[in-house]
Formats: sequence, C-alpha cells, structure tokens
Amino acid sequence: MGQLFVGTFVDTPCPGELRIRQDHLLVVDEKGYITHIAPIHDDSSQSILSGLSSSSPSSSSSSSSIPMELGKHSFLLPVFTDLHIHAAQYLFCGLGLDLPLIEWLERYAYKAEERVDGDPALAERVYGTLVKRLLQNGTGCVSFFGTIGVRSNLILAKKMQEAGLRGFVGKLSMDQSPRPTYGETSASASLDSLNEFLDSLEGYLAQYKPHEKVVEPIITPRYVPVCSDELLGRLKELGDKRGVRVQSHMCEGRDQMGLVYKQRGKRDQDIWNELGFLGPKTLQAHVTYLDDEMIPLIKDREVTIAHCPLSNAYLSEKQFPLREALDKSLNVGLGTDVAGGYTLSIQNQMRQAVIISRLREGARCENMDCSFAESANKGGKNLSVDWVESIYLATRGGKKGMGLGGCLEVGMEFDAQLIELADEGSPSGVGALDLFDLQTRGIDTEEEWKVNVERWWCNGDDRNRKGMWVQGRKVL
Repeated sequence: MGQLFVGTFVDTPCPGELRIRQDHLLVVDEKGYITHIAPIHDDSSQSILSGLSSSSPSSSSSSSSIPMELGKHSFLLPVFTDLHIHAAQYLFCGLGLDLPLIEWLERYAYKAEERVDGDPALAERVYGTLVKRLLQNGTGCVSFFGTIGVRSNLILAKKMQEAGLRGFVGKLSMDQSPRPTYGETSASASLDSLNEFLDSLEGYLAQYKPHEKVVEPIITPRYVPVCSDELLGRLKELGDKRGVRVQSHMCEGRDQMGLVYKQRGKRDQDIWNELGFLGPKTLQAHVTYLDDEMIPLIKDREVTIAHCPLSNAYLSEKQFPLREALDKSLNVGLGTDVAGGYTLSIQNQMRQAVIISRLREGARCENMDCSFAESANKGGKNLSVDWVESIYLATRGGKKGMGLGGCLEVGMEFDAQLIELADEGSPSGVGALDLFDLQTRGIDTEEEWKVNVERWWCNGDDRNRKGMWVQGRKVL
C-alpha cells in the first residue's frame, strides 16, 4: 500500500463540471497512480481500512499507509499545467511588454536565451529558481521552450527531474535565425544538435525507474520564420521515428503571420498542415486567429492549443476565441508564456481567461447595441467562460492534451495540490481569504464547498497551498 488520503476532493472531469467529493478515501500505489477513490463509508473503502488495521505493526508498509486526514476546510485539487513557457526568458520576466512581438523578440528574448546558453552557472541559477517558483505556484506539469544549446537544456531537465516537476523540455530548432550570434548554421547542424540532446536526456533518465521519470523531450521548431522547409521536414521525420511530441507557435500575431506569408507565400496554418505537423502529438501555442475555417482542421487533427491570455493581451492584436474552441470540443489548456506573460501563476491565467472572454462578450453586445441581459434575446452565442471552465483548462484540459490525466480518477497519475481555505488558527481564512461564515456554518454541503472554492479561485494565493505531489512524490 502506498499513500491514503481522507477528506474532500475537487476536480473538473469535463468543461463546466466541478466535481466535489466529500468524505472520500483516495489511495495511491507505490508507483504514484491512483488505485481507489470512493466514499469513506463505502464497502470497498472500509475493506481497505480494515486491512490496514489488521496489518502487523511491524509491517514495513503499515506506517506509510496511515491515512492522511485533510483539514475540514481543505481539499485536494489536481496540479496546474502550464502548456507554454520559455524557460530562459524568466531571466527578464516583466520587461518590454510595450513592444510589438517581433521587436520584443529581438530586443529581449534572443539575447536572454543566448546569455543562458553561454553561461552554465547562470542556467543553473535561473532554472533552479524557476522550477522552485513553479512548484510554489501549484504548477506540477509544464511544457518548456528552452534554448538552442544542448547543455543548458539538460540543466533544465535535471532541475525538473530532481525537484519532481513533471514536464516536457524542448531544445529549440532554428536554422534561419535573424541574429548572427544566436542560431544554427544549417538544417543538418540543427538535427545533429537535437539528436545529441535526445540521446543525452535518454541517457540521464536511464538511472530512474519508468514511473519515476517525469521529464520528456519535445521537438521544438521555434516558429516558421526561423526554420527552413528542409529543417521542418526533417524534424517531422525525426519526431515520427523517435515517437516524440512536437510544439511550436502558430497564428500568434499579425506581424508574425505577415512575416510567414512574406517569406513563404502561404498561411501559417497551411504550412504546418502540409508538412504533417498537425496531429494528436502536436501542441501549438496561441492560435489567436482561430476561425470557423481553422476549427475543423484543428479538431480533425486533434491538435492541442496552449491558450495564453495574458501574453495575448500584450503581444497579439486579437484574443483567442476560447468559447468557440470549448464549444467545438477542441483540446485546450493554459500557458503563462513567460516572458510574454509576466507571471508564473496559472491561477492568474485562469482569471485572465475569464476576464478576456467577458470582454469579448461585451464587445459582441456592443455590436448588437444591447446589454448583457438583452443579448440572449437577439441571437448569437454568449462568448464568456466561467471560473469552473477555467479550472478545467488549468488542470484536466492541459494534461489531457499531453496524453496525461489531470483528474483524480483511478488509473491516473497522482499529481495533486492541497489547498487550505482555513485552519484552526485562522478560522476566518488563510492568506488573503476572509470567509466570514466558516465559524458559524462550516462547509457541510456541496453548494457550500462550491461557494468557498470560488472564493479561493478569486482571491487565493500560494499561502493556501499546503502541499503538493507529483506522481505520488511530495514536492512541496
């Protein structure tokens, strides 16, 4: 027997459904997978607990199998997933967001990545801090854009594996860089460097058991303008051969899309599609120009989209049509896009996603010359999303797109965070939460839990996070 938890469990198995299970028993096996979740008084749960009580006190597993009882105002929630983040750009996070995308890349992003590649000690400091901060923010799964250097990406992967942060590390591929000092000289040189990284990472991870490996590589052509057709074609072949996922940027902003068309005479999405890059193992960041023509392509190919609401607000002229994507059952999760976004907090991205969707709905109402209340009577689909749907994006949506779990269900990896709304020492709330009814009413019903989880969604922060597990390993 591995670990047992008794208390309240919250997750979102599908968009719009907040599942709250009170007084349940959850069991995690020695490999970090959930093997049981059911009401504590269910016969199956009682059988498990009875088996523990009858175990010999000297049993090696008995001490580790004592159930952890969650506080009466605490709950377990799946960890957050950040589907799009540039690791080296954490070096200058919070700068230059008044600039257009292409100018911002030239002035800040490429220089930071070049610095990290050229200074292993700096890479150690930046990546060590970055991994720690992500875990503090409840992020237990990430998809990183790295740099072009093999060594710095291996440093990132090792920091993740040692700390227990699950995720994907993408060594950048870019053989047509606009910077003479930061780029790869040819498609062949780029492929050689990528193979070196893949082989080195595989060699490093060989020391771990399969269930202990939480880091994977992901093929990462930066974006079309800095990659030749030859390189893109050969990256596709390599990904198919080695069974590695792929990520990039697609249809992010007007200047980026214009640059692609000027170079290739084709639209961004058409190039990716013609090269065979759009598929179930493809993650594309932004896709802010998703429209009725593109939606069937994305859905048919089962592409996953990393929605980066804060970054889009700064570096894209258009906002991602999240309501339409969810209604068409596209695979969507959230990304911070550090440093295009200035915070590592996925909780902030959830809030931003809801805010932007409401602004889009407000613009729709304005175009119809009516109020929010009147818009439903004038036809058209309400474009807003709610806080429950945003939790789905931050947990299940992101994980599902990467072939993982993201819920608290049997067979899924136990990646969870312990959220404490209040404790005995602060009965009115922990951190920024002021919950005035807890002392008199408590949280006894599902509706009361929903009300208080929503309060946490709006005003909670890292002070409410009292524990975190990835693949059953406690990492916070």
